[in-house]
Amino acid sequence: MYQPTDVLSSIDQVYADMRQPYDSQRLKIIDHIDAHCAAWIAHSTFLTMATMDRAGRMDVAPKGDPAGFVKVLDPKTLAIPDRPGNHRYDGFRNIMETGRIGLVFLVPNRTEVVRVNGSAQIIRDAAVREDLAIKGRVPDYAVLVRVEEAFFHCGKAVIRSRLWHPDKQLPVDGLPTYAEALIAHGGLSEDYDALAAHLRNNEENRLYDE
Repeated sequence: MYQPTDVLSSIDQVYADMRQPYDSQRLKIIDHIDAHCAAWIAHSTFLTMATMDRAGRMDVAPKGDPAGFVKVLDPKTLAIPDRPGNHRYDGFRNIMETGRIGLVFLVPNRTEVVRVNGSAQIIRDAAVREDLAIKGRVPDYAVLVRVEEAFFHCGKAVIRSRLWHPDKQLPVDGLPTYAEALIAHGGLSEDYDALAAHLRNNEENRLYDE
């Protein structure tokens, strides 16, 4: 296992290397969802949700839907639908243990992101869940986020990754399929073709079904 030889021990070491003032980045953080953040969230089709358990173990999960899938209930509160997925509920477990959450909202063809940090609960309020329905499918649960920090993050990471330029990405030939990875990592004895067909059916016909 690789062992590092030059480990930083203080954030002051990082600040000392900064080439420009930090104040503008510190002052941009607000404690609520204003009109700018609300407009961004209304256009977002994809977010990442970070949670942590009591032992400090982290989990980051992707969430995606048509634009507007995350609802701004009020300036301090967001509601995120829980769609059918892998049934692991890692984020649920972590939220119930620590109540902490971090979100990154992406908007297609924009390089910046909006970040939101705060506390969270898992709720079953019928009115909230019904407002989150797609194609008549009401989610069983929703993640309720209490906003403590919200801010825009510059677009350098997305620009460097060329995320919105698929013509400039590496070819995907030779990458393992999802079925191959599941069989290898899970030590499964299932037939590859049958598993691949099952996964394909989930993606094509069961996005909002259990």
